[in-house]
Amino acid sequence: MRFPRSLQARLGLSVGLVLTVLWLLAATLTALVVRGEMDEVFDSALRETAERILPLAVTEIVGREEEGVTQRLAPIREHLEFFTYVVRDAQGRILLQSHAANPQMFPPYDGAGFHQTATHRFYNDAALRGTVRITVAEPLAHRAAVAREIQLGLGLPLLIVLPVALAAIIFAVRTTLGSLRRFRVSLEARSVRDLSPVATGDLPAEIHPLATTLNSLLDRLREAFEAERSFAANAAHELRTPLAGAIAQAQRLRSETSDAAAEARAAEIETTLKRLTRLSERLMQLARAEGGRLRLDRYTDLRTVARLVIEDTERGSPPGRIALTLPATPLLSDLDPDAFGILCRNLVENALRHGAGSAPVDVTLTTDGELIVANDGPVLSRETLNQLTARFERADASSDGSGLGLAIVAAIAERIGSPLVLASPRPGFDMGFQASVKLPTDARTPSLWQRGSMY
Repeated sequence: MRFPRSLQARLGLSVGLVLTVLWLLAATLTALVVRGEMDEVFDSALRETAERILPLAVTEIVGREEEGVTQRLAPIREHLEFFTYVVRDAQGRILLQSHAANPQMFPPYDGAGFHQTATHRFYNDAALRGTVRITVAEPLAHRAAVAREIQLGLGLPLLIVLPVALAAIIFAVRTTLGSLRRFRVSLEARSVRDLSPVATGDLPAEIHPLATTLNSLLDRLREAFEAERSFAANAAHELRTPLAGAIAQAQRLRSETSDAAAEARAAEIETTLKRLTRLSERLMQLARAEGGRLRLDRYTDLRTVARLVIEDTERGSPPGRIALTLPATPLLSDLDPDAFGILCRNLVENALRHGAGSAPVDVTLTTDGELIVANDGPVLSRETLNQLTARFERADASSDGSGLGLAIVAAIAERIGSPLVLASPRPGFDMGFQASVKLPTDARTPSLWQRGSMY
């Protein structure tokens, strides 16, 4: 027999099977003991019947005028007669018999005591020096019927008790394992980046060491991730100053040299250093997205942050490249403004870099807090869309992007509990690309803003 993998099912099944077997054994043993006691009671009844009837029969037979006459006692009323008897003399002649007695059924008298055939149990006794003999018979079928009734009386309640007991066992096991179920649910509800310790207060003593080991593993993982993020952020931060100095030196070299080849080489160095600067900035943003606090205790109007990001981005882009649409009413959110700015800037810069150069980038912030950034361009396959949120993955390998923009946006979106949705072509169009994120907002913000509430 193959046990189920569920601990609850295993406990319920094993305890139920053991209990069922024990009850059946107990019922069988009880039936055997009762059958033995019942035989003793019936034997005692046979002997008692013979001892009560024999003196009466002797008195009646001695007072007769004629000898050797058979007398059958008539019943007072109709009834079932389980005990029958015959009284015989030394020659075997029947002197007295019960009304239901069948003389052919009674074997010859062979001494006092108990005797048994295939169908009956007998008790013999004698008086007057063996001249008056009595034999009392009981059908074995009567004893078997009584035994069956006893067995049914013991077995039928089990048909009701066993299902109730099994249901009680399942309920008890389920209740007892409630802490394990809550432990499992708490683990399933966690995001992939939640490495906080798991509560182990009400776990059984057998499972508590496992939970403690799990928490220890989570602590080590958290320390490893923190060290990785800290290294990336510190390295990117420390590179900013020397990179800025190197860019300034390259620009100075371009302005001071008259050699066209040297100037071209200096321009290439400057471009490479600027790309490295952008990469270091993206690494800092990624560390911020993965490790920083994204939800604050105060609320900010996301429209203001979006407007500042777009205005700053437009300074390095051709006029009219970005079309911004904002709601008419304030859109308050407890999302960190810096995190929202990083999310919005990366989506817009990604659209500007990879979209069609002549078509504008549409940036929309809806009243329910959804940020939508869409651009024109070729249609991307579903396989390509699934890979865009991976680190250092670019749709166009020839572009100068770092391959971290959408990875940063996906990390922020995941931590605020709203996935990044990518679509190509744009909904309602035959081409293009669209990215959208649902941001956390407060539904009460319009009325609160109108009353001048401060967050």
